[in-house]
Amino acid sequence: MWNPVSGLARTVARTFPRIAPAASRLFSAGSSADPPEGRSGPRPVRVAPPWRILFFGTDTFALRSLQKLHLARSLETGKMLIEQLEVVTLSPTQSSELPVRKYARMSRIPVHDWPSLALCDHFDVGIVVSFGCLLSDALIQQFPYGILNLHPSLLPRWRGPAPIFHTVLCGDQVTGVTIMQIRPKRFDVGPIVMQQEYAVPPRCTSDELGAMLAETGAEMLLSTLKSLPECIENKREQSKEGIKFAPKITVAMSWVNWEEQTLEELDQLNRAIGSRIPLRTLWMGNTVKLLDLVDVREIPVFLAFTQEQLIPGTIQFHKESNLLLVRCKTVKDFEDVDADVTIDR
Repeated sequence: MWNPVSGLARTVARTFPRIAPAASRLFSAGSSADPPEGRSGPRPVRVAPPWRILFFGTDTFALRSLQKLHLARSLETGKMLIEQLEVVTLSPTQSSELPVRKYARMSRIPVHDWPSLALCDHFDVGIVVSFGCLLSDALIQQFPYGILNLHPSLLPRWRGPAPIFHTVLCGDQVTGVTIMQIRPKRFDVGPIVMQQEYAVPPRCTSDELGAMLAETGAEMLLSTLKSLPECIENKREQSKEGIKFAPKITVAMSWVNWEEQTLEELDQLNRAIGSRIPLRTLWMGNTVKLLDLVDVREIPVFLAFTQEQLIPGTIQFHKESNLLLVRCKTVKDFEDVDADVTIDR
């Protein structure tokens, strides 16, 4: 319980040593979170909503969290959850405007260009979602509650910039979302504030899974903010076991090796990266982009194969079904590719 003022003050001082003096000023002044009128100096640290938040984000995954924060400024009880919300994002390029920047601009949320930041000591907490830039210790220390990071995996599994892609690529049946406190100089190593498992739907793509985890993560952020001091006090260090890394996806990953990859592996690879980087192979000396993959058992025609066509890597064009048929590593399975392909010459 957080009602006893003295007990809460002691908890804040123990959990956040650097803000203990501010907490003492807060409780000696009464329930107000702001300094008395006419008094100068830093603002006392708040121990309950409404919060002043600086949000760091860029892409569509981060956009869902920003939307939730912007639309959920008040609690069901009528009390305010968020008093101030501002955004830090990357500068727009000549070709496009990042989703987070565009939403902030349309919603009239103040925007700051990274890395040109002024002092941030008037915010209570920072929130980072899909930002991709290391934050300095000097910046982190300006926030009484630190900076929280929403990461779409069950840390320490899949640390790094592409956890959702690697979740699908490796066929994980369970994933999740982690909210942690950021530590300087390294990504995804901070203590866990909140964590929630999420069952991966069968045969989902990375785009589909990303949308689901973005929604789950946004709700978790709101839950964290409703009881922020308690969540910070109960944080726990990440396990030293089960650490996996999720590096960025590259074009090199899209090259198919029919002799070494099974139907299941190719299906997972296509669902993981196919929407961003089409799979590709060589056919008759040309690079062929594979726009769709079809299991041979789903084809409504009878296909007969010679013994030579059962060798992994064998390619055959089936005119009647308009499919390019390719034998995979596993003898009993086939990999069939929609013949509507792009050939690079």
